[in-house]
Amino acid sequence: MDELRLSSERRDGVVIVTVSGELDVVTSRRFDEYLTQARGEDNLVILDLSAVDFMDTGSLAVIVGHWKQLTAAGGALILAGARYRYTKTLWITGLADRLSLYDTVEEALAAGGIQAGGTATGGVRSG
Repeated sequence: MDELRLSSERRDGVVIVTVSGELDVVTSRRFDEYLTQARGEDNLVILDLSAVDFMDTGSLAVIVGHWKQLTAAGGALILAGARYRYTKTLWITGLADRLSLYDTVEEALAAGGIQAGGTATGGVRSG
């Protein structure tokens, strides 16, 4: 079992939270608490999922909860690096069509199209 590793940084007015390892029933509470703390009062968050090896529906619920909170506050939650093989729940539930997805954090930042409501256009990583 991969250990969950979380880190965050602020860049260009956006909080970037990097997730590595498995997001599952064991780690979802820690993930939720970390995301809450890292966001603080900021309303623009990029969630880097490029190093996630597994995501279950409980962790997906955490992402949806934060997405709803951020959009209600006029902000956005953007996903970067989500790989279908490891984060299938995003596609199975239809959230991949509702959340903004970019191949990389750099692409999400460079797009500059981060808008309220979590909408932006970007490429989806399929690998």
